[in-house]
Amino acid sequence: MHFLETLYPRARAANRRIVLPEGQDPRVIRAAIQISRDKLATPLVLATPAEREAAEAQAGDTLAAHGIEALDYTSAPITDDLAAAFYERRKAKGMTEEEAARTIRGQRLYFGNMMLRQRMVDGLVAGSIASTPDMLRAAFHCVGTAKGISLASACFVMDLARPTPGGNETLIFADSAVNPCPTAEQLVDIAQATAQTCRALLDRQPRLAFLSFSTKGSAKHELVDKMRTAAELTRRRFQELGLDAVVDGEMQADAALVPAVGASKNKGGAVQGDANVLIFPDLQCGNISYKLTERLAGAAAYGPVLQGVAQPVNDLSRGCSAEDIVGVAAITVCQGL
Repeated sequence: MHFLETLYPRARAANRRIVLPEGQDPRVIRAAIQISRDKLATPLVLATPAEREAAEAQAGDTLAAHGIEALDYTSAPITDDLAAAFYERRKAKGMTEEEAARTIRGQRLYFGNMMLRQRMVDGLVAGSIASTPDMLRAAFHCVGTAKGISLASACFVMDLARPTPGGNETLIFADSAVNPCPTAEQLVDIAQATAQTCRALLDRQPRLAFLSFSTKGSAKHELVDKMRTAAELTRRRFQELGLDAVVDGEMQADAALVPAVGASKNKGGAVQGDANVLIFPDLQCGNISYKLTERLAGAAAYGPVLQGVAQPVNDLSRGCSAEDIVGVAAITVCQGL
């Protein structure tokens, strides 16, 4: 069963509400209709009447025909309440009440994220038009990071064309989209968030491998030291928090994914070819690896899935299809379960 097919029943059972701020995009209109039709969530679309009508004309369908709510973020009755809440959150940073109101009325991403913060919705999906920096900025300013995590990150869920030698059909690669060169301490936050993503999306025990060009001291270098330190700090944090996850490293990718190699190179290790979460040293490694796995090994790559945010927010590729938006909506619902 493909990855998304495992999520759809869980999303339907959850009966959650997802806000789609970019209602000026006909792809979002088509996606909202499909999300509603498939009962994956209750979509709420943000758009002015003129934006909605123009997008619906291009989409060839209307939200009203499917009973989907559209909200004008520039004049909705809840705008004042959202602006007041946003001011309370940002006033310590020097924001005035006037600036808060102007931001909420004028920027759909902030309006949607404040709806999420105030728990008027259960998740947010955007980015078909907005840039990733704009997405991250709005999420951080409004929602913030999860408890105990100071660094947001992103992962890709890799739905493999064939199982790994260790038998996993799906792997999670992190961080593959946000943090260029994390420290050992920052990798701990990335690992914790990714373990939570693994639980939420794959519904299985996370088995984390901290990857390097060395396995348990087979090479000496400061980059190796970073991954060894990160693995040890992560083990300590997981023990303190009582998280049910396996952590090992530093290790090479073959030791993480091939049982025979893991048994040889990592004797006595907690992970011996059966990792389902790969923690990369930096963004270059993670991004290159997911693209190689996608393009050369025929894997389907889902992401970037934002993680470490206090509530479910997900970014889209600006080249996404309506079907892509539907899939990300299902992921977003399941992140919140």
